[in-house]
Amino acid sequence: MAAHAQDPTLQTFEQDVWWITLIKLVGLFALLLILTLFTINYERKVVARMAVRPGPNQVGFRGYLTSLSDGLKLPFKEEIIPRTADKVVYFIAPVISATTAFTAFSVIPFGGVVNMFGHQTALQLTDVPVSVLVLLACSSMSVYGVVLAGWASGSTYPLLGGLRSSAQMISYEVAMGLSIVAVFMTAGSMSTSQIVAAQASGDPTTIFGTEITMPGWYALQLLPSFVIYLIAAVGETNRAPFDLPEAESELVGGFHTEYSSFKFALFFLAEYINMITVSAFCTTLFLGGWRAPWPITAIWAGASSGYFALIWFFLKVFALLFGFIWLRATLPRMRYDQFMRFGWKVLIPINLVWILFLAYYKVARSGALSDEARWGSTIAVVLVILIVAWRWPSPEKPRQRSIEEELARRPPGSFPVPPMDLQIPPSPRARRAVAERTPATVGDAGPIEDAKEV
Repeated sequence: MAAHAQDPTLQTFEQDVWWITLIKLVGLFALLLILTLFTINYERKVVARMAVRPGPNQVGFRGYLTSLSDGLKLPFKEEIIPRTADKVVYFIAPVISATTAFTAFSVIPFGGVVNMFGHQTALQLTDVPVSVLVLLACSSMSVYGVVLAGWASGSTYPLLGGLRSSAQMISYEVAMGLSIVAVFMTAGSMSTSQIVAAQASGDPTTIFGTEITMPGWYALQLLPSFVIYLIAAVGETNRAPFDLPEAESELVGGFHTEYSSFKFALFFLAEYINMITVSAFCTTLFLGGWRAPWPITAIWAGASSGYFALIWFFLKVFALLFGFIWLRATLPRMRYDQFMRFGWKVLIPINLVWILFLAYYKVARSGALSDEARWGSTIAVVLVILIVAWRWPSPEKPRQRSIEEELARRPPGSFPVPPMDLQIPPSPRARRAVAERTPATVGDAGPIEDAKEV
């Protein structure tokens, strides 16, 4: 095992023999299945702890085999296919979702170059100069499984869930793509392994004559892009509070309402693998990838070498998965119009302004301006952006009308509000019976009216 981490290059993957590639492929498939079982159990236990109630604790040691038993029983359950469903598309839809989820993980780097059975290979299945675009393409293709599932079911609620998912993908895929543009501009590459290598050391810069080393992680250098990516990732994976395609309170179960047995298991598998994928993608782009964080590297020089890199990589991924679970346990589901407005009117404009500002900073840093002029103009631009954002006119809310004003503007005979005497009119379809009334007597006082007088 090397004393220091060795970054792979594109030529490293060209030198792999076929059986090494096959081992990595099978290992990646098995790893994703194990991670899915772990994540399901992880989510149940964390939510149970937050809700102060027992979690899974019956099947296996402390309930850790609960997810495995659920996964084994689903294929043996009865499969019910709607009579109006399109059989071919109905079968293909979950396959598309699961396949794209597995494919996206092929370009994620788990570590540097290691010795595997006497061969030097990288802990990554493959890498290409545009690996980030491969990930975005797989993320975009996964929505086809959801849309086709909603359409092929031949039912109303799944169709609504599929349409919501397509609109959601268009809205938040744009925000996610723009947040990654800042990473391209800073790293100068679209290769995932090269992006990790670019975060290996700090970024020295000069501020008014003083040289300061900026942190290497892009989560700190590109903080707005990091925050926007986290929000867009939650929307992209249909997780709470953005789980509108599956809104149980509105759409029964959303796009997979009519699915059961093994096909439902494929959708469930794809959802959790997508969570793991966006967490691993975020780790690669913003959190230094498989490299150990700074305090550990200062104490232990070989912390990121060899197979030790897997420890730091999965610790970062599990921390991001905890964020997904935390959001589900704390935040209520957003209303659909709020969700779409937030994507188009908040995330995308902020991202565009941030990219323009970053491009200006890169040009100014290239030597076109002196140090004092660069930082002075940068501060001025930031102040202008903040002032414009603060003084930007907000849409006026309509004034709340009183009941009298609302009644006055309505035509006669209409009832925009309940009757003021709080008497609910009887249903016109209800049968009516006229009751005969006879005066009641109390003792010798005669009828009740006479008794009152007495």
